[in-house]
Amino acid sequence: MQKSLILVIHNIRSAHNVGALFRTADGAGVGSIVLSGYTPVPPKQDALYLSDADKALKKTALGAENTVPWKMVSSLTKTLNQLKKEGYQIVALEQHKKSIDYRRYRPTGHVALMVGNEVTGVDSRVLKRCDWIVELPMRGQKNSLNVAVAAGIALYQIISTIEKGTHKKENL
Repeated sequence: MQKSLILVIHNIRSAHNVGALFRTADGAGVGSIVLSGYTPVPPKQDALYLSDADKALKKTALGAENTVPWKMVSSLTKTLNQLKKEGYQIVALEQHKKSIDYRRYRPTGHVALMVGNEVTGVDSRVLKRCDWIVELPMRGQKNSLNVAVAAGIALYQIISTIEKGTHKKENL
């Protein structure tokens, strides 16, 4: 697992998307996940009752909710401040006038990739706290991808860039 990469999931409505994000994070080797806002959380393993949302999350995560460390936080602001103190760059995946193509972003250390609401994205107040804003170029008629799909593309790109940097250092 890449301890230097954290996924921050804020105000995602759909348990299906959260489950898909857990599964993608596991596949990409993300070190941990931070959930905040009204994002659904995985059910307890010994839960006697599962809601429809619990079932949807578990079905799409396929067990990744048990393999990727995660926590739910009550204050996103405090969490982002703490991550910055720990040396993480906060990177939002969002279409914005200040965003850059995700392929141009070069991590220089630990990264916390943040994704937001399926419809409204990452709140503008949160974007002000981010070190970088990256976006995927859209070439078709639609102006966005599903949040889990977009996060997967960005996570794999960041991991690839981190690994290339590590290999360069090893070859010196």
